[in-house]
Amino acid sequence: MPENSWRESDSYNEQLPINSLLSDLSGSLSEALPDLEAELELDPDEVIPYRRGFPGRRRKAAIALTAIWSGTIALHLVSWGSWFVLGLTTLMGVHFLRVLLARPIPVPEPLNSDNPEDYPYVSLLVAAKNEEAVIASLVKDLCQLDYPADRYDLWVIDDNSSDRTPLVLERLQQEYVQLNVVRRPANAIGGKSGALNQVWSQAKGDIIVVFDADAQVPNDLLRRVMPLFQRQEVGAVQVQKAVANAGTNFWTRAQVAEMAMDSHLQRQRIAVGGVGELRGNGQFVRRAALESCGGWNEETITDDLDLTIRLHLDHWDIDFLMLPAVAEEGVTNAIGLWHQRNRWAEGGYQRYLDYWRLILRNRMGTQKTADLFFFWLIQYVLPTASIPDFLMAISRSCPPLFAPLTSLMFLFSLLGMFMGLRSSKPSSLGINQHRRIPRLPTNRLGHSLLGTAYMFHWLPVMASTTARMAVRPKRLKWVKTVHRGSDEVLDIAS
Repeated sequence: MPENSWRESDSYNEQLPINSLLSDLSGSLSEALPDLEAELELDPDEVIPYRRGFPGRRRKAAIALTAIWSGTIALHLVSWGSWFVLGLTTLMGVHFLRVLLARPIPVPEPLNSDNPEDYPYVSLLVAAKNEEAVIASLVKDLCQLDYPADRYDLWVIDDNSSDRTPLVLERLQQEYVQLNVVRRPANAIGGKSGALNQVWSQAKGDIIVVFDADAQVPNDLLRRVMPLFQRQEVGAVQVQKAVANAGTNFWTRAQVAEMAMDSHLQRQRIAVGGVGELRGNGQFVRRAALESCGGWNEETITDDLDLTIRLHLDHWDIDFLMLPAVAEEGVTNAIGLWHQRNRWAEGGYQRYLDYWRLILRNRMGTQKTADLFFFWLIQYVLPTASIPDFLMAISRSCPPLFAPLTSLMFLFSLLGMFMGLRSSKPSSLGINQHRRIPRLPTNRLGHSLLGTAYMFHWLPVMASTTARMAVRPKRLKWVKTVHRGSDEVLDIAS
């Protein structure tokens, strides 16, 4: 899952007076405009370091929020506003139809050579903090993969755990020679990105693989992923993610449909020359690509989404493997989901604030830039614009102007979920067979409708996140998702 920094104090719960917030917003706009004007005057051929975009995120967020709200209000007031929305809906509908109907890129056959030298050397990285409930199971899985033992190594970075994680890792080190454990001090910085950066340069692998501590990894995963790197332009590969505790409750069942949709759309976007994205758990990165991007960004809360943009800006492709899937624990309650999705929303939106200049210069290429633009509109701009759109509709006694776009968004989600659930076959999941596979309802349409209703949570999450980022100083924080361990593995095709 997209995530980075370990837990800090949740200062977002502090209540600030409205006049203070308005003052912050006004100050942000006045400070930001000169900076952005200077950036627009830069030579388009100049090579800009990625880090140049990191300062002034709040000011950029304030300008973006003001532009979205004022643009929405303006469209309500002009006579051609509805035609503009209909035209944009048509363009996006054509692109989304192309995505849904695209023929996926064929997946090469798994590695099956008797010569160990034919297998790329792989380094497996796991950043762990207080993961005593799940880390032993993951280490055992990773040390028993169906891959030549002398062609991969395993690194677990214990980020100053306060539970029994260090003791568990110490015992496992005595049992598995492939296991390397690095313990970070209490004053270590950079969160998950800092932990990964500390180790990947020491590891020997040509391919760097990242797993979350709660991952459940198929035995043949490496054999199936490595052939995708035969294309030299592929800088990274993301593996489909599944929900290990799928049958727990409404929230985990809905996340099954959500992950099925995400996986299916990723594969289809790549098929039309669009943007493939990393998802944290089960991500494979070519060392040369990681070196060219400078490693993981320690100034973001979603290291995977940030690296996604930098890889594409550096002219690398990201491929996707549908099967087998890597399982992880889904969030089981509304509060945990709210914290997690706020983190995802902030990190996903933040990358556009950081790299907007390079994206506008079309460094990715026309197809990727257009695909990124349409998904940016539907994921980030539309939820933010829904509030002023709703307020204007009430004040003018008319339907919401963006109703066509909103309808397209949820129809696209419904079709993506249905097709994603259908394309994931339980016999092909490849997850360890010694774990019980729960059976969920076989009605894919009903499951897709449930998932689509669940996706409405993204509207308040994104709207509140863009407002918060515009008026409050950035705080790198992550309210850590607690992993409890599970014997279940998702049957994603239910």
